[in-house]
Amino acid sequence: MDVVDALRERERARMHYWDRKDYFIPHRLQWRAHMARHLFHLLPGESILDLGCGDGRWTREIADLHNHKHPVTAATFNPDYFDNLNADQPENVEPVLMNEFPGPLAGRKFDTVVAWHMLPNPNYGAFLHEARKLLKPGGRFLLFEPNPWNPYSQLRRFFTRLIPFIKLRDEGPRFNRIEMMSILSEIGFTGIRILPYDFLFPPLPKALLWPVQNLSLILENMPYVRNFAGELYLNGQNPAPEGWMRPYVPLTEHVSLKGRVSVVVPCHNEEANLKPLVANLTGYFDDYIKEIVLVDDNSTDRTAEVGEALHAEDPRVRVLKRTPPNGVGRALRDGLADAKGDYVLLMDCDFQHILPELTGLFDAVANGADVAIGSRFSRDSVLLNYAFTKIIANRAFHLFARLLFRKYLRDLTNNLKLMKREVAQNLQLEAHDFAANAETGLQPLLLGYKVEEVPISWINRSVDMGFSSFNLHKTGPNYLKVFLRLFWRQWRGKAITLPVESSSPQHPAPNK
Repeated sequence: MDVVDALRERERARMHYWDRKDYFIPHRLQWRAHMARHLFHLLPGESILDLGCGDGRWTREIADLHNHKHPVTAATFNPDYFDNLNADQPENVEPVLMNEFPGPLAGRKFDTVVAWHMLPNPNYGAFLHEARKLLKPGGRFLLFEPNPWNPYSQLRRFFTRLIPFIKLRDEGPRFNRIEMMSILSEIGFTGIRILPYDFLFPPLPKALLWPVQNLSLILENMPYVRNFAGELYLNGQNPAPEGWMRPYVPLTEHVSLKGRVSVVVPCHNEEANLKPLVANLTGYFDDYIKEIVLVDDNSTDRTAEVGEALHAEDPRVRVLKRTPPNGVGRALRDGLADAKGDYVLLMDCDFQHILPELTGLFDAVANGADVAIGSRFSRDSVLLNYAFTKIIANRAFHLFARLLFRKYLRDLTNNLKLMKREVAQNLQLEAHDFAANAETGLQPLLLGYKVEEVPISWINRSVDMGFSSFNLHKTGPNYLKVFLRLFWRQWRGKAITLPVESSSPQHPAPNK
């Protein structure tokens, strides 16, 4: 069987499984479209290739989620699906029938390539080699493949050996992850990740959709247990020439926000991160930014000097130098007091690589929210390289907060928040360390403001970014103190209150 025949069979087997077996597929299509969005951070006009798209169901989800701002090529290897693709696709989706590979796509280049259960067996090395040729320099790929270590799949293969007349669908190559990493590296990909994904698969009962959906993010990051996930996802990049930079595209659509946003960034030993952070902020959101306040929290490196050099290039960048003692809570208090914009964006340097996702926060506030929080723990979020102990602590804190305050939010403690100035002025931050992030999330809820969560991706710091000073053992008890202190005051009738002139939060209609 040649590569095209193998790809055609893989595509047909997947569609048969979707139609006959996978009763979770409507949810799964949405989750994986969100994952593609959060991994790629596509800019308007960048292109997508869905390789082996079948009847185009996932293609439509991807196109809809990106608001049809990208040209999407839907390539199928089966003529039976091509007629449906032609008849039922948005204008930005181009159907292509693949009688050869790369065939009609030869010579074309895409910013992203996605595929779902399309690695042919045994010719997946040749397939990946040709797929790389379809990517632009700096382009990314995302592949979903069955996990060969999944116990249900192993059990099915075991009974197949016992009962030879039972025939299983082709689940693709049973590759070893180390072997696959080596092959992808030899082909020339960089930034390769092969990680477990998705614990929600048949024969799990439909009644378990909600609990397993919420547990899946924890299980996917749990040592040893994550190896039993139903799928693996493979993600990597076609390397770009030295000196190549992704072009900036303005992402400022809301007239009501232009020139009105103060960005407040607590900084402790962040000299390596300030320049790319400011470049990305101004590259994507220049029209929104009134000022960028870099709060130098007693750094021992050249953070202040780098900040001052950035100020010389752009007067909107200001360095606010703190005096000891240091602490994230103290830096946030000083930064909030100094901010002059009608809206305040709180963020850390960690988020420099996901800045295009901030459009969701700006959309939420422009549409009437008082506070928008970037949530790392939504089912639609992507969480990479996050310490499992932090995940457990975070989930425990939020469960505890939910029980105490009857407020349902999934990531109050993330320091990625966009809020109206009125909200920022009414915060009463008492924690001196990272626990202040819980106060900036919980206090607006208790004050009655409209708080909305926006799914984001979160990728742990790379080596060139330095290391975070967060320490779970030191900070964890302080988060607990914040929750207990606010609950005690609320129970005693002494909860934080708005000043007299702002006794009831107002939610004016947005001016877009």
